[in-house]
Amino acid sequence: MTVDALTDVAGVRVGHATCDGEGWLTGTTVVLAPEGGAVVAVDVRGGGPGTKETDALDPRNVVQRVEAIVLTGGSAYGLDAASGVMAWLEERGRGVRVGPDPRHVVPVVPAACIFDLGRGGDFRARPDAATGRAAVEAAAASGPGAAVAEGVVGAGTGASVGHLKGGVGTASTVTESGFTVAALVVANAAGEVMDPRTGVMYGELYGGRVVYPSAEVHEAAARSIAEAAARNTLPPLNTTLAVVATDADLSKAQAQKLAGTAHDGIARAVRPVHLLNDGDTVFALATADRPLPPKQPLALNELLAAAADTVTRAITRAVRAATPVAGPGGLWPSYTELYGTRN
Repeated sequence: MTVDALTDVAGVRVGHATCDGEGWLTGTTVVLAPEGGAVVAVDVRGGGPGTKETDALDPRNVVQRVEAIVLTGGSAYGLDAASGVMAWLEERGRGVRVGPDPRHVVPVVPAACIFDLGRGGDFRARPDAATGRAAVEAAAASGPGAAVAEGVVGAGTGASVGHLKGGVGTASTVTESGFTVAALVVANAAGEVMDPRTGVMYGELYGGRVVYPSAEVHEAAARSIAEAAARNTLPPLNTTLAVVATDADLSKAQAQKLAGTAHDGIARAVRPVHLLNDGDTVFALATADRPLPPKQPLALNELLAAAADTVTRAITRAVRAATPVAGPGGLWPSYTELYGTRN
């Protein structure tokens, strides 16, 4: 049984820590690999990234397997959340062995952040090590193949897309050859996710049935969006983050190619994309449960195409799952509030 989520890749777990009390609108999401780790790579396309330990993922470097990935709010401050995940992993002896004692490990925890500072009203309200620990504990406590909460949760709590509320979304697919490819995104783009002429989300133009809203609904939505944009004063500093996971046995170089192609999924759903005030970052995670067909160097193509498609669908799910937020930090209507659910 699948749940159309990142957790459809066997052994992968997801946990959220949401901080949305007075003055807060932020959080952290942790993707926990199976014990023993997974091959992880990264591709950064945005001009203003905030990341940690991404150099370790370069195929030329020594680290071969990673135990967890952190996606977090709080801009660069929020990268502290990775420290809580590192501590949790160290306590369990999970990480890169650096000595004869099994307890002597250094967990390599790549992390990336979105800009959501001040969106809850308090600029200093941002994730820390305790937030990261709460998220990894939630991931560890979840069952195999558990459903993943979407919308205004975890690292997507303070996310926005254009002038709409953003959030977390996830999706999965099984390729014709039987490989599982899944994605989890934090949709927090400076660009727009919908065509301003019609109200249709760009990502929904790629596959499936497109439902165009009536002119009256679109005109009312446009007025609401303009009113929200006029009220908000925070700078358009954003970032879309994604983790693409597969059960395929990939090298670090192949995983890096997967991460790079998955960015095409963001480009289909967000316009413009990869701006200087975005930090768009995609991680690719491979659990190595299923080998690629031997002597078929182009077999990876199937996974590359699936990754881009799945990221696009995860972004549209994030936007549809988001709920509106109105508070001291700003006003962000939700797409579903304005346009309704898709028939």
